[in-house]
Amino acid sequence: MTDGVLNVVLGLIASAISAGLGWLAQTLRRRRRLERERAFFGLPGDGEALLVVNQHPASPSSKSVSRNDVYALMELAALVRGCGARATLTGHDQVRQGLGDKTEFCVGGPASNLRTAAHLASWLPGVSFVPPPAGSAGPAPSLRVGEREFGHPDGESGGSSYVLLARLHLRPGSRPVFLIAGQTSVSNHAAVRYLAAHHRALARRHGSDGAFAVVLRVVNTDAYGPDVVEFEADLTAAATARPEPVAA
Repeated sequence: MTDGVLNVVLGLIASAISAGLGWLAQTLRRRRRLERERAFFGLPGDGEALLVVNQHPASPSSKSVSRNDVYALMELAALVRGCGARATLTGHDQVRQGLGDKTEFCVGGPASNLRTAAHLASWLPGVSFVPPPAGSAGPAPSLRVGEREFGHPDGESGGSSYVLLARLHLRPGSRPVFLIAGQTSVSNHAAVRYLAAHHRALARRHGSDGAFAVVLRVVNTDAYGPDVVEFEADLTAAATARPEPVAA
C-alpha cells in the first residue's frame, strides 16, 4: 500500500469516527432533552395523560367545543405523543377520579369546565373569574389573582386577553395537573402553545416537579390569533393563598 492510499484510508477512518462520535453526541443530547421534557410533564414513555375537554360556553349542547379549544387539545395530544405517552380525551362533566395517578391537562375557565372550577377551589383559592358587569358588551369574565385583576378582553386593543397557566403537584412522585384557564378559547390555545414552546424555561424557574401559576397576555387576538403571547406575571404565591375572611 502506497503512502497516498494509506493517507486516504486513514482519512476515511478518521471521518467515520468523527461522524460516529457526532451522531452519538446528538443522540445523547436528544435523549437528555426528552427525559427532561418527560420529567416536567410527568409523562414517562409508557405513561398516560388525561385531556379534559371543556364545553363551548355559548352553546346549549354539553358536547359542543370551541374551535380554538379543539386546536389546543390537538396540540396537547401531539405534545403527549412526542413524549411517547398516550392521550385520553374526556368531557369535563365525566371525570370521576382523583389526581396524581396520571398527568392531566385541563382546558377552559370555570364557567365552561367543572373540573377547572374544582381545581381552583381546592388548589388555587386565590384565583377567581369575575363575570362582566350587567350591560357589558363582552361576555368574557375578568381574571383575578390575589389583589390583581386582569380585565375583560379589550376590543380597543384588538381583542387582547389573559390566561392562567398553572401546574399543580399534590405530593412527591405524583403526576402533575396542568390548568389552562383563559378568558377566551383563543387565549386557551395561546397558553398551550406557550407551554409547549417554553416548558424548558418554566422548568428552570420552578423545577421539574414544582407548582406554579403564571398569567399570560395574548396580544391582539383579532390580528395575531394565538401566536403572540407575553409573560405577564408569576403569581404562584397569590394564587395558592386563601383569601382573608371578610370582617363582619
